[in-house]
Amino acid sequence: MIEVGLFLALLVIAFLYASVGHGGASGYLALMAVLGTAPEVIRPTALVLNLFVSCIAFVQFARAGHFRWKLLWPFAVASVPFAWLGARIELDPMVYKRLLAICLLAAVARLFGLFGKGLNVTSAPRIPVALGIGAALGLISGMIGIGGGILLSPILLLFGWSTAKQSAAVSAAFIFVNSAAGIVGLGGIGPSVGVEQVGWVAAAVIGGLLGAYTGALRYSEVRLRQVLGAVLLLASVKLFWA
Repeated sequence: MIEVGLFLALLVIAFLYASVGHGGASGYLALMAVLGTAPEVIRPTALVLNLFVSCIAFVQFARAGHFRWKLLWPFAVASVPFAWLGARIELDPMVYKRLLAICLLAAVARLFGLFGKGLNVTSAPRIPVALGIGAALGLISGMIGIGGGILLSPILLLFGWSTAKQSAAVSAAFIFVNSAAGIVGLGGIGPSVGVEQVGWVAAAVIGGLLGAYTGALRYSEVRLRQVLGAVLLLASVKLFWA
């Protein structure tokens, strides 16, 4: 039986990430790393949870009218094969921790709203630029075990390529396809994700449903995001000095 504390932690992470269109992999990875979960379990588990939560987030934001296919495809078409390739790369544990810590910092900045509110769209990305960014994010995502939305959405907001809610919808779809490619690249789920993780999936699904609904249709829980950001910041520092 999954511990109540872990269940609630996963639920809260999924809720807060889904509210901004993300799957929560960086949060799950940080939690599992702090708890000392075996490396062969961390990546596939985070990707599986990502699949569920990002799918839920995408459906909610798309139903609310925020999805833009023309914005997604050039990033996704390049990212998917590189996410598969990245998942097949075995990183040195120390390098893995450093890369994860950097991604956590990106998550912290996004949760604190440091990339702007995305109120206006000022331009559209050039296709070659989007393809290059997609390939780079896909490779990093596959190596670490995330969907890449936590890295894509700040870019979309910084360059004025989308509004905040459009960024959430596009990022959710981006995360889903990259997570699926990462799982395939890892050779399938296999024995690395066992029956004990079923409770983890349940927590993520419940949190994802609540968070995606809140983010797509209701006011965001700003204070809670800031608390999660502070927790991830501490986890990032711990990983840097591990």
